[in-house]
Amino acid sequence: MTQTDVKSGFAGIGSGRIYYETAGEGTPFVMIHAGVADSRMWNHEFAYYARRYQAIRYDMRRFGRSEPVEGEFNDLEDLNGLLEHLQINRPVILMGCSMGGGLALDFAVTNLYRVRALILVGSAPNNLALEAEEDEELYEAAEKAFSEGDLDLAAELETRAWFDGAGRGPRQVNPDARRLVVEMNRTAMEHAAKKLGKRKSHPEINAAERLEEIRVPVLIVVGAQDNDYMHAAADYMLERLPFASKVIIENAAHLPNMDHPEQFCRLVDEFLAGINA
Repeated sequence: MTQTDVKSGFAGIGSGRIYYETAGEGTPFVMIHAGVADSRMWNHEFAYYARRYQAIRYDMRRFGRSEPVEGEFNDLEDLNGLLEHLQINRPVILMGCSMGGGLALDFAVTNLYRVRALILVGSAPNNLALEAEEDEELYEAAEKAFSEGDLDLAAELETRAWFDGAGRGPRQVNPDARRLVVEMNRTAMEHAAKKLGKRKSHPEINAAERLEEIRVPVLIVVGAQDNDYMHAAADYMLERLPFASKVIIENAAHLPNMDHPEQFCRLVDEFLAGINA
């Protein structure tokens, strides 16, 4: 795939504009990024899956090139609006990481017949409360740095917590991938610091209690070095989703596709081949 094969633009949704890229033909394969990243976290997967799908990735509002604007917004409404803008009228494969996976689940329970398959990476249903031990020190330090205006330190600390993960340090991970995570984090924090826009939630969707309704194939992926909550959430979903399977990627944390892109795609390929997607 060359850059000329990629179509990019902005979808006007509500009062804002959502940046997106699409390439390839076939079943729509939508990639939704994590809250510590933007659409660039899918660089490898976007190019790889554009060979046989219509690959779609986008920056959620207040991430990447989707600038924040005044007023309320909702990620689910933005996703629906993007698919309408792109005239996607067939069932889609949704792949979401972290908050992107929570959004994918919200979409699935509210659009049961518009989803072909789900790939949930380091994800949990929105508002899922679980008892799991967490090391809050890094998260609190990152919040403190952000509140004091030190966005460089805040982005570094967020990257340690989420990309490096438990038991790994900056020198034990892919340096190029790590630099990109810091950069994506820094951009998101610049947007957040503008204090524009208010993200609305839809607690009435309550995907955590409706997982049994999602009767499509689901692949749950979790990094071995991700936090305890994410491992507990993966097991919670595995027990309740009717057609789910789970894989653990060793020596990976919250963004396992960036740790091991080739291995990640092999696992996704096996999943998609098994469902003839």
